[in-house]
Amino acid sequence: MSQVILYSKPGCHLCEPVKEVILSLQREWGFEFLVRNIEEDAADFEKYQHAIPVVVVDGREIARYRLKREQLEAALESL
Repeated sequence: MSQVILYSKPGCHLCEPVKEVILSLQREWGFEFLVRNIEEDAADFEKYQHAIPVVVVDGREIARYRLKREQLEAALESL
């Protein structure tokens, strides 16, 4: 089963639309979905403090700032 991680933080105005895209596809594809708050992990914060939201599929970054449904579908299909 694939894993999709959304790196985010509270109050991120770009994160909600990205989360909605992921959730809509999760129902169809059945992948595991995790949201990681970058403020809870120093390494995540250092890496992503100026880049959220970031979407990672099975360890591979596929999007920053915005995510189109087609991007996520293509990433899932390529696995």
